[in-house]
Amino acid sequence: MICKSPQDFAGIRAVARMTAEILHLAANAIRPGMTTLDLDVLIHALITGRGGVPLFLNYRGFPKSACVSLNNEVIHGIPSATRVIQPGDLVSIDVGVRHQNYCGDCATTVAVGGATPGQTRLLAATRNALRNGVAAARARGRLGDISHAVQSAVESAGCSVVREFVGHGIGRRLHEEPQIPNFGSPSRGTLLRPGHVLCIEPMVNLGAPDIQTLADGWTITTRDGQPSAHFEHMVLVTDDGPEILTETKDLAK
Repeated sequence: MICKSPQDFAGIRAVARMTAEILHLAANAIRPGMTTLDLDVLIHALITGRGGVPLFLNYRGFPKSACVSLNNEVIHGIPSATRVIQPGDLVSIDVGVRHQNYCGDCATTVAVGGATPGQTRLLAATRNALRNGVAAARARGRLGDISHAVQSAVESAGCSVVREFVGHGIGRRLHEEPQIPNFGSPSRGTLLRPGHVLCIEPMVNLGAPDIQTLADGWTITTRDGQPSAHFEHMVLVTDDGPEILTETKDLAK
């Protein structure tokens, strides 16, 4: 795990703020009838217009600038001109930005045209899991405190956590140590120290936790066809508690 220096903080805060603002604008632009590719084109323009680089574009071969996942797609949905957003859809957007050698990464899920009771429960559980996970990211705590906080919030709402994908450290690279599972035991794992920058990102299913990868090699879906939600914040661990670096009014707090 890399403890960032005070010299890093300004650059990390700047890219995190930029990434959150872009996600906020993209989430508010979602309308029935637009395609997931329309959303990707918008996000690409927002990133490059601010002097950033789309971090996901060509990352390990990913072909677009953002991940846009609908309904039972958990993560890594590839934007497409044939995927039309409809009323009643859940749209998960994951945005990554590189700016001045630092990386930003955050995600949100939006219900289009109002949420069903099941979608409402899923979104509330995922937001609450993120909120509790962030609160557990405290100096001299343990990585397992975050994992346990997320898992407890999700399962107390009758939902399930995806176990195959995790949160991560972030800084000059998109994926740094540590990996942050969304399940685990408190008081276990790596000691958290001031200067750690973490991406905490619950991926939560309304039904069973089981997932599968589609033929495109990227899109992850629930096996039972039930919807999934994804929220993500970048968090700086400080002596005074966790600092959310990607907080906007549209993202879970």
